[in-house]
Amino acid sequence: MGVALIAQGAAYLVEWHGLGLAASAVAVATVAIGALLLIGYLTPVAGVLAVLFCVSSAFSWLPVASPELLKDKLTAALGTMIVASLVCLGPGAFSLDARLFGRREIIIPISSPSSKS
Repeated sequence: MGVALIAQGAAYLVEWHGLGLAASAVAVATVAIGALLLIGYLTPVAGVLAVLFCVSSAFSWLPVASPELLKDKLTAALGTMIVASLVCLGPGAFSLDARLFGRREIIIPISSPSSKS
């Protein structure tokens, strides 16, 4: 999803002459969000912003770039689900977040069988 967002932002930036200031800011933010997701830095924040971008793209709230990657509502919904699951699951063991903040291990305690009386 990070690569798709970088490609979408690059598609906006190719036509930077026709873009306004707000659309240029969205294009740069899209590239930045994709890069953050790709390297795994600030994953929850970048994931929420990516979800907002996917939803905005699905409802056509953003200007259309020539190669529109999230043109279809189904494709935008799939991208939204991928990024939402990434926000819930976390960045992963080989991300920059794991390197900076440490790896987290989930330990599930063994429950003792209940005795029947």
